[in-house]
Amino acid sequence: MRKRIAGETHDSERALYHLVHTDVIGCIFDGPADGESALKECRDILVEDCSFSLRYPLWHAENFTLRNSFLDEKTRAPLWYCHGGTIAGCTLDGIKTLRECEEIKIERCTVRSPEFGWRCAHLQICDSVIQSEYFLFECKDIDVSRLRMSGKYSFQYIEGAHIRDSYFDTKDAFWHCKNMTVENTTLKGEYLGWYSEGLTLINCRIIGTQPLCYCRNLKLVNCTMQDCDRAFE
Repeated sequence: MRKRIAGETHDSERALYHLVHTDVIGCIFDGPADGESALKECRDILVEDCSFSLRYPLWHAENFTLRNSFLDEKTRAPLWYCHGGTIAGCTLDGIKTLRECEEIKIERCTVRSPEFGWRCAHLQICDSVIQSEYFLFECKDIDVSRLRMSGKYSFQYIEGAHIRDSYFDTKDAFWHCKNMTVENTTLKGEYLGWYSEGLTLINCRIIGTQPLCYCRNLKLVNCTMQDCDRAFE
């Protein structure tokens, strides 16, 4: 039988540690005790309409849903080492959100998080707006659709990705990427795709200086290029 925790405020260290089969609804994680890791090692939980302002709230979580919740800039490194989760309709403002996570789906979220999504695998992102530096560093098997992303140094050392129907305003994107396909997307920035291998761009608009240098097995299909001086070096 599932348990329910609703309308509570928690600020102690590991306040709901190893919570299982539980719905956490309308709770606040903040307070003078300034405790860390409120929901660490949780299994099969729903977290909905909650507010977080403490560090490391969800580490080593499995089979979780985080929905319609707000994680402010004080939630440093909020989700690490998690597996099998959905994050929907959330605002995520903590630095280093998502690190070494697997099988995570992000939908309808607003994200302002430097160093977002490092070393993750089997990650899905759709219908979201993200601002980040070093976005999705060293990730594998990524599926992205209808994403509007801004920042710097995105998708570096990524391997196995499919991106479509998106808009990126980002410097130095796709460096050292492997086996990546991008469709129906605007790519605005500098130094796109250097040292990439197996990068395919289909129906893309490419804007900015010095794109696509030192590439191997590069394929462009029905793309347009604007202000792209010194391309293909």
